[in-house]
Amino acid sequence: VGTLGLDMMKRTCTIQANLDFSSEADMIKKFRVSLALQPIATALFANSPFKNGKFNGYLSYRSHIWTDTDNDRCGIIPFVFEDSMSFERYVDYMLDVPMYFAYRDGKYLDASGLSFRDFMQGKLSILPGELPTIKDWEDHLTTAFPEVRLKKYLEMRGADGGPWRRICALPALWVGIFYEQECLDAAWDLVKNWSLEEHQHLRDNVPKYGLCTEFQNGIVRDIALKMLEISRLGLEKRNIRGKCGKDESMFLEPLQIIADTDVTPAERKLGKYYSVWHKDLKHLFEIFKY
Repeated sequence: VGTLGLDMMKRTCTIQANLDFSSEADMIKKFRVSLALQPIATALFANSPFKNGKFNGYLSYRSHIWTDTDNDRCGIIPFVFEDSMSFERYVDYMLDVPMYFAYRDGKYLDASGLSFRDFMQGKLSILPGELPTIKDWEDHLTTAFPEVRLKKYLEMRGADGGPWRRICALPALWVGIFYEQECLDAAWDLVKNWSLEEHQHLRDNVPKYGLCTEFQNGIVRDIALKMLEISRLGLEKRNIRGKCGKDESMFLEPLQIIADTDVTPAERKLGKYYSVWHKDLKHLFEIFKY
């Protein structure tokens, strides 16, 4: 167990999007693409540079916190990129994630460190002889926190919280990639040759350096621009238009500005923090309150 669990509970705010799949094969491809590109989303949405009234050294401190919370249930889960990946393989992973609790009669029973495999055999020490229910399994699924989480859908977990325009941008970003086969294939072509070391490099460095994180022969911004191009094509091909007459690609505009200017929301705030705000964060709360 890491040292930042309490920070995770009390000092983080995220935007998440849940997206479905049509088959096991479709799930695997979408899981791989989204897990590979999750750090790119983290860079685009980076918006947590402050702690205790000061710059904390990260553009996405929220993302950094997850690297020091609990390695048994967080991270990039490398087996997703292996040939053995399947629904069953993910179940095996979850069976080996240590339990947190069991819920009985309106009370949470402390099951910290206990094994769900033992529970399946009626050998859970806090509920001897009792077998788990489907609800117990559903509860257990919520206690793993990889960057992408599999339930009956795929949960995108890489983005910092932010204003309404970026709340709309997150599902648009992933829908454009996921729901046109041409675009999903293009995204897979973009990431399919990345090594596990490169995946880990992105996970470790993007929280601190954002779009400027060095990657291969360039920086993360280069990947972000390609990711947005693929997503925009997918949304345009869907051609679902609102009352204003525009298609869903309009929701990508806040992210396009971030990528084009190479300035994350965190860096915009830091610029004001060191200039017109004179290191006084009361201005942040006045300007960005809902």
